[in-house]
Amino acid sequence: MAEYDIYFRESVWNDVKKISKKDLRTILKSIKGLSENSRPPGWVKLTGENRYRLKQGKYRIVYSIQDTELTVWVVKVGNRKDIYR
Repeated sequence: MAEYDIYFRESVWNDVKKISKKDLRTILKSIKGLSENSRPPGWVKLTGENRYRLKQGKYRIVYSIQDTELTVWVVKVGNRKDIYR
């Protein structure tokens, strides 16, 4: 299986500033795992969008996948309240 390159939307850096270092380490580990498996156990396709959600504890990682280019774009990281407003 091919590896995907991971990219972050610029706004994600503002999202992660609010997250504790302990939780952030776990989140980044999950994001790194997307390079090997862009659709890991627990992923959900968001209704009406070409984006996916992955739960990591009380946080959510929202990302898009470009299979033809082998890239994953992380577009939002936050708790449920931040993601769905």
